[in-house]
Amino acid sequence: MTTSKKALPNLQGDAYIIDTHCHLDMKMYREDLEKIITNGADHGVARIVTIGIDMESSVRAVALSKKFSQISATIGIHPHDAQNSSDSDFSALHTLYHTNPDYIVGYGEIGLDYAKLHSPKNIQKELFDRQLNLAGELGLPVIIHNREADADTIDILRNASPLKHGGIMHCFSGDFDFAKKVLDLGLLISVPGIVTFKNSPVLQDVVKKIPLSSMVLETDGPFLAPHPFRGKRNEPLYILYTAQKVAEIKQTSLMEVARQTSQNSETLFQF
Repeated sequence: MTTSKKALPNLQGDAYIIDTHCHLDMKMYREDLEKIITNGADHGVARIVTIGIDMESSVRAVALSKKFSQISATIGIHPHDAQNSSDSDFSALHTLYHTNPDYIVGYGEIGLDYAKLHSPKNIQKELFDRQLNLAGELGLPVIIHNREADADTIDILRNASPLKHGGIMHCFSGDFDFAKKVLDLGLLISVPGIVTFKNSPVLQDVVKKIPLSSMVLETDGPFLAPHPFRGKRNEPLYILYTAQKVAEIKQTSLMEVARQTSQNSETLFQF
């Protein structure tokens, strides 16, 4: 899936990297999913966390985790679907976890999205709080979605603190002041391919200022492909370009970025 636009960053020896957030169940991957997973693994993408965003995708994520040894699943309901959720969904998610605990490593993505407002704010907030409680009951780290809802996101997370099992602020897009609030809650910051874009100085500043020990990497595939594939379908292999950009910003090696972010992911998700 690579092109000659820019040489693929190369992990050496037995080094590996983890994609903490991808949507492998989406239809954009259906024709060549196995090839995508193998291609990533051949270049050091040792594990991919595929994300549940509603009941149906959560079930598909678990099925993928059962089929492929390098895939782990999360479950949950995205804020876009907040107004369509019901008590039966919570019962089903509870059952899905307890019948598949070896395949599910996290809860989410959950949170708030005020950019598109597919569901009213009050319903999003109620669902977010309820899902944080369920994640705690299940003993799972949380994967947080936040778009244009910084204040309410932090307030709800603070009210739910301490988050005993930790979590990730997915696809981080805030500034350094917001990053500090996230880190104070004990969450990790997930860096997407956006960091490779020329017009992302705010995210690049956050990456420069926070320690690698507080960071994980993600593709958010099939969305947000890094440079030089911007605008095309993203895939786990391309996380190497994100890692290389982080290494450049941090003035360290690709190997060190891979080592530390993978360690952070493994500690959080307990692979």
